[in-house]
Amino acid sequence: MNSKLEDNNATISFFKEEIECFVKERRWTKFHTPKNLIQALSIEVSELSEIFLFKDISLETINSDKELLENISDEISDVFIYLISLVNSMNLDLTNAFIKKLEKNKDKYSIKEFNNGSYQKL
Repeated sequence: MNSKLEDNNATISFFKEEIECFVKERRWTKFHTPKNLIQALSIEVSELSEIFLFKDISLETINSDKELLENISDEISDVFIYLISLVNSMNLDLTNAFIKKLEKNKDKYSIKEFNNGSYQKL
């Protein structure tokens, strides 16, 4: 894997291909059904949430504690891997889905009604 990849130069295709290869090499494709992947995704989100359970962890604390940051990063990565696995299993064009959903959200949460920094309509 290319160690020089970062958020500013990686593509969705890169992630989709890497994860697809990882899954195929292990012959896990038969287990990667939408139902199974949604359940796995939910479990990983719960593991991420557990890190913060009953704690008020500041961003400053996260950034200054290497072990905590690594644990959070690992769980976020697990969530991302299962999300991309779900996208792969459904042969979904994530970019198109994102663009369509963002347009729906722009209509649903118009600037005219949601411009006071609150999630409540004005």
